[in-house]
Amino acid sequence: MTRSTVFAPFDIVEGDRKKGIVLLADHARRDLPEEYGSLGLPEAEFERHIAYDIGVETVTRELAAALDAPAVLAGFSRLLIDPNRGEDDPTLIRQLYDGTIVPRNYPMAADERERRLDRFYRPYHDAVGAMISSVAHASGKAPFIFSVHSFTPRMQGFVRPWHVGILWDLDDRVARPLIDMLAEDKTLVVGDNEPYDGALRGDTMFRHAIVNGYAHALLEIRQDLIADRAGALAWAERLAPIVDAIDCRADIHQVKRFGSRTGPV
Repeated sequence: MTRSTVFAPFDIVEGDRKKGIVLLADHARRDLPEEYGSLGLPEAEFERHIAYDIGVETVTRELAAALDAPAVLAGFSRLLIDPNRGEDDPTLIRQLYDGTIVPRNYPMAADERERRLDRFYRPYHDAVGAMISSVAHASGKAPFIFSVHSFTPRMQGFVRPWHVGILWDLDDRVARPLIDMLAEDKTLVVGDNEPYDGALRGDTMFRHAIVNGYAHALLEIRQDLIADRAGALAWAERLAPIVDAIDCRADIHQVKRFGSRTGPV
């Protein structure tokens, strides 16, 4: 974990914005600003999935390089505040996560909650929104938004069988071909809205893709497969031609509002 008095809430990876693709990594980093210390946690907790999505930063950067596509990566640990939640979500700032109590998050004063929103969460989402707008302008078409995540192999005693999962709500323009192309490799167990459900009101995909009618999907890779650099590079190499092929589909760069299973949009 890195701490700094000069703390950037996001990082931009440059690429050809004319291609119409935006890559996102909400949980790429486990870093905290210096004044937050370790949130009262032992340093070992920042090696776990509760602090960040293991392997995702490397996968995202390598995928961006392979596609020559821009990316936006959150620069802070999800334990500080989770950028993949709505502002009114009760898990926005976790007090308990997979058996670990986060001391500096409990109790959470209203002014501290607002401070974290203003310093970290909102600047990240402003950067995501600005990148999407820039890509739309440069490409002259509706952008394709692809969010990269990873999941722990075991959660609450359950061993998860999937190697990779695709999360989506009602818009299946990216999810369906992505699932089908990944499943062509018979060695992979591919989850369809596993290990989580892609219908999460207020999350990054809802906020930036669903409400705008942009084609999108959220990818989850099992963390043991990308925990080292070799595994992360292999997955970026696997994904690059698939994402590129989806980007070439005629319906991907059209605005189509499918709504959400979470309620009216």
